[in-house]
Amino acid sequence: MHSAVFLIEFGAIILGLGLLGRLAGRFRFSPIPLYLLAGLAFGTGGLLPMGASEEFVAIGAEIGVILLLLMLGLEYTATDLVSNLKTQYPAGLVDFTLNAVPGAIAALLMGWGPVAAVVLAGVTWISSSGVIAKVMGDLGRLGNRETPVVLSVLVLEDLAMAVYLPIVTALLAGVGLAAGSLTLAIALGVAGAVLFVAVRYGRVISRFVSSDDPEKLLLVVLGLTLLVAGIAQQLQVSAAVGAFLVGIALSGEVAEGTHTLLSPLRDLFAAVFFVFFGLHTDPASIPPVLLPALALALVTACTKIATGYWAAKRAGVGVKGRWRAGGTLVARGEFSIVIAGLAVTAGIEPALGPLATAYVLILVVIGPLTARYTEPLAAWFRQRRAVRAPLLPAVPSPAKSPESAPEPAPDQDPAGRP
Repeated sequence: MHSAVFLIEFGAIILGLGLLGRLAGRFRFSPIPLYLLAGLAFGTGGLLPMGASEEFVAIGAEIGVILLLLMLGLEYTATDLVSNLKTQYPAGLVDFTLNAVPGAIAALLMGWGPVAAVVLAGVTWISSSGVIAKVMGDLGRLGNRETPVVLSVLVLEDLAMAVYLPIVTALLAGVGLAAGSLTLAIALGVAGAVLFVAVRYGRVISRFVSSDDPEKLLLVVLGLTLLVAGIAQQLQVSAAVGAFLVGIALSGEVAEGTHTLLSPLRDLFAAVFFVFFGLHTDPASIPPVLLPALALALVTACTKIATGYWAAKRAGVGVKGRWRAGGTLVARGEFSIVIAGLAVTAGIEPALGPLATAYVLILVVIGPLTARYTEPLAAWFRQRRAVRAPLLPAVPSPAKSPESAPEPAPDQDPAGRP
């Protein structure tokens, strides 16, 4: 009976996801917000709560995040990663300053104390690699000039989590300086070792994994990815970082073959991840914290856009690409929920959990919209400014008569700046 209920529930979820995906495709819209709303409808406190398939959906959601990061890593080689880390670390510092500080300040203003401030800083700091990878794929932007900049910021954030999570865990547990330092040293050592192997022995790993048989290639790559992700998580390093580094280590024909084989599997489990996120959010807990969550979401959406714009400008990307980079980075998701979950488990500030949930729900819905519409909106404002500029009263120049003053070009402001 239990297996029958499980099959009915899980089948209904997959069928519903397929129909929502077709609906979103018909209107050329990302299906992620629809997946989240479906999770809210059938989760705890929703219209029709499900229970039998919850554990399977949770595992499927975890695999979805791992596959999203693996596919992201396949897009770039180890050389690309090292080069980006060397050139883009200032963007990581700007990202931390602009996006972690508002969360910490908000927690202190609400009287939650320094530990909760560190937790909320992490919630507002880290963008959702999973959501952003899916959105970039849906919008066909993986080959755009701003995409390496976006990925650099995401990679810096993911690597920063290898340091941040052990610190937060030690703060929440109230352990001593020695125990906290040991946990941090282990995490840093594991992340560095995996990165070293990926960069130094990537070709050896690719030869080991390579196979002319698609079935064997699929099994070996999937097994290796899950194994490395599990070991990384067991050692207090993010499983997503482990999967990303496996993708970085694979190159050439192996990377191309893996991308083709795993793309449908990634889409399936990624959709399950977004449904799982909605399933574990009680709609009744959202209204009391909606206003502060909205204010925090508005502020940090703007700071993320500013971060992406600055990083892309620094990399020499054009104006349109700068706005696209900023809009793409707005979404928060899996890491923010993981951080908030640690605080809730430790019993730190009861309102922090619902606030973080509402905040992430807002930005995970708005994120795909800002990724799609930030650049067109910026272009629209530029056009309005250009149209209104000639209507402004001209100020006569002391050196030239009004009749001899040149008209501003469409892409110039009234002062003639480019």
